[in-house]
Amino acid sequence: MEASLDQTLQEGKLVRQVNAFIVAYLRDNNLHQAAMAVASATMTPLATDAPANRLLELVTKGLAVERDEASRGVSAASAAGIPVLLGSMPVPTQAIDFSTMPETKGSSKTFPKHETRHVSEHKNFARCARFSPDGRFVATGSSDTSIKLFEVSKMKQAVLADSRDGPVRPVIRTFYDHSQPINDLDFHPQSTVLISGAKDNTIKFFDFSKTVARRAFRVIQDTHNVRSVSFHPSGEYLLAGTDHPIPHLYDINTFKCYLTANAHDLNAKAAINQVRYSSTGSMYVTASKDGSIRVWDGVTAQCVRPIVGAHGLMEATSASFTKDQRFILSCGKDSTIKLWEVGTGRLLKQYVGAVHTQFRCQAVFNGTEEFILSIDESSNEVVIWDALTAEKVAIWPSNHVAAPRWIEHSPTEAAFVTCGNDRSVRFWKEIP
Repeated sequence: MEASLDQTLQEGKLVRQVNAFIVAYLRDNNLHQAAMAVASATMTPLATDAPANRLLELVTKGLAVERDEASRGVSAASAAGIPVLLGSMPVPTQAIDFSTMPETKGSSKTFPKHETRHVSEHKNFARCARFSPDGRFVATGSSDTSIKLFEVSKMKQAVLADSRDGPVRPVIRTFYDHSQPINDLDFHPQSTVLISGAKDNTIKFFDFSKTVARRAFRVIQDTHNVRSVSFHPSGEYLLAGTDHPIPHLYDINTFKCYLTANAHDLNAKAAINQVRYSSTGSMYVTASKDGSIRVWDGVTAQCVRPIVGAHGLMEATSASFTKDQRFILSCGKDSTIKLWEVGTGRLLKQYVGAVHTQFRCQAVFNGTEEFILSIDESSNEVVIWDALTAEKVAIWPSNHVAAPRWIEHSPTEAAFVTCGNDRSVRFWKEIP
């Protein structure tokens, strides 16, 4: 883990150095507007003291080495030991085009049946859950200030009632380092780091590769209740949605906080319930207590599309992008789930028929984005809609004593978790 973190820090320094060379080159060649634009976009000082011609020197040398290595059939980058930058984003996968496909009633797909099992419980309300990007782990956070880390393979074993090896214990770590309830969690996209945001105004970093570690190895002290956290896909930055109306952007290497928008200019006054990056990090979205959804540019950190009153005067409790970044799925305390087109801000679909008025209810896609899952608080049920037709296709008892307050789907397989006020965590897996 230490080697991985060191590599992350080194790569972050390399990115900032390259940015400084670009800004210096543009500035000293009288391309002032371009220099200012790059400096603003990359958060590089315009007055950087990087040598003006250093960029050209490095490019010239690099091209010469590349030609030499190519003639010998060797990759220049691998031969020189140059690391692949963590900023290289994955290409979005194929996804459904909700803007062009018509709603055809009666053509809804059938959601596969799942089996479920209670896998653990906290000492107080289970408030949030998050899968790791590779789907191997799940973390849950509680009002009892603890964080539990589960191994998904062991959760699957727990679902099997006839386990021959005795009781399976899917909880592999428990962390205690907050003084107030946990609000949200996220996993670093490349390393074994888990972060948590809590009511004690902190973001804490936990190394879950160490079996004996129970406390955070790094802490960001914010000025507000940290309601939501989200890593940039590069792992170099993280966003915090707090009681402040503007998301806080942190450089994880320096812990410097950037507030690049003016709340007054946006007429933003309400706390942020959730913040989530898109798959490439080119955008992020916030869901606020005033019912608004806002889309932000991932480079300039400026709001590019406000959807004011997306959920009327009721709180917007969750918002996330589809894999192709063209649409946003939002949920609110008005008991509606809505699908928005990012490019126009147009409302495309509404998914109704589930009551959620009390908690920070989540609405999530399944892995193929063909279905949407959420919770009906009044009936204590898991509700599933066909994402394209907006028809309810399944209603299942949650098996919780009280209605769950969080649902999270695996990014890699047909499985999800629920957790809630009965303190319990349940794992759901598709029946083969």
